[in-house]
Amino acid sequence: MKQYFHTNHEDHKVALLAALAISIHMLEAAFPSPLPGVKPGLANVITLFTFLQYGWRIALQVTLLRVVISALLLGTFLSPTFLLSLSGALLSLASLILLQLSCQFLLSQKYQPGALGYAIIAASTHMGGQFLVAWYFFIPHPGLFKLLPILMTFAVILGIVSGIITQLLIKQIQQRALDPEQIT
Repeated sequence: MKQYFHTNHEDHKVALLAALAISIHMLEAAFPSPLPGVKPGLANVITLFTFLQYGWRIALQVTLLRVVISALLLGTFLSPTFLLSLSGALLSLASLILLQLSCQFLLSQKYQPGALGYAIIAASTHMGGQFLVAWYFFIPHPGLFKLLPILMTFAVILGIVSGIITQLLIKQIQQRALDPEQIT
């Protein structure tokens, strides 16, 4: 008896976005890091784009697929690197959801921080989450906290870069969607 998997447009969207995020993550892994724990995090641009355009559920799927498949391809699955990546990604996404909900309920439906604001929060919580997991599980030494200001500074700077790239990506896609020549 043959069994077929039925997919829909949303499944294809998740697969495409996850493949793009995995590709970017793999490219980043090929370059050396200027400081342990500091990477540009350009794959997170895809997560942020997905969150802003399609919502947190699809962003969660893309994020989990990116983290797990990238770890399998890089040979780091279930290693400390994987745990740091997973904790940072999940805390980052959770902070985006909390920020979005707090803006909706506390401020107003009309106000949202935008790609730049979301990216700075996401990068900061990503780095903070990774730092806490590293400190709690792997290096429980008080000297590690001397690195925290440097790591958080990099997180904010790289968050700004990710936010700008995400905003440009969204703008470019919106312009192409409204371009009459693209429709024909």
